[in-house]
Amino acid sequence: MRIDVLTIFPKMFDAVLGESIIKRAVNKGIVKIRLYDLRDFTDDKHGKVDDKPFGGGAGMVMAVQPIYNALLSVTGKTSKGNKGVKKDLKVILLTPQGKRLDQGLANRLAKCKHLILICGHYEGVDERVRHLVTDEISIGDYVLTGGELPAMVVIDAITRLVPSVLGDEDSSKFDSFQGGLIEHPHYTRPRIFKDMSVPEVLLSGDHDAIKKWRHKEAVKRTKERRPDLLKNKN
Repeated sequence: MRIDVLTIFPKMFDAVLGESIIKRAVNKGIVKIRLYDLRDFTDDKHGKVDDKPFGGGAGMVMAVQPIYNALLSVTGKTSKGNKGVKKDLKVILLTPQGKRLDQGLANRLAKCKHLILICGHYEGVDERVRHLVTDEISIGDYVLTGGELPAMVVIDAITRLVPSVLGDEDSSKFDSFQGGLIEHPHYTRPRIFKDMSVPEVLLSGDHDAIKKWRHKEAVKRTKERRPDLLKNKN
């Protein structure tokens, strides 16, 4: 998988991309992640990527030209209506107005060969940017300073789903939300901690019994904490 990120703050990604699972995936060549500074693509001699909005109003708006130039440089194509754009390429604008990211969407994105993430900033982006993208994604009903943190969330959520990234391929299969349920409880040593003990079934060695217990606990926990997920399953 290849992920390209268009941003005005590429250094914000250093810690996230340089640690843990994402770092290992990049080092193994399973995932390729490239960062592009939008300031390198502006036509403004002062390196500006934003401007005042037509019609007045507070704040600044990211201009369409730098984003257009960056997309043209990265892909050679810029419009979702262009027949030359490959089907396995998704150009994603991170925006509060987009479709909310969930596990199902993460699973679908993880199957793509090439993703381009556009990080908005300031008061938003020039509306014409929306004609250059294939998808718009939000990570929740709240507003952040920019699209960098949402882009990191998207990268983390999908990278761990790419085959061979996790050491155990079953690890992601039983994550919360994968089967429409919250994940079952987990325990490790010590067996007893301050009068709190590990359920006996987990010590039994009976794999069928353990599987049934985990499913039962997942359903119970989902009913208690996220009953809306069970409604969505019906």
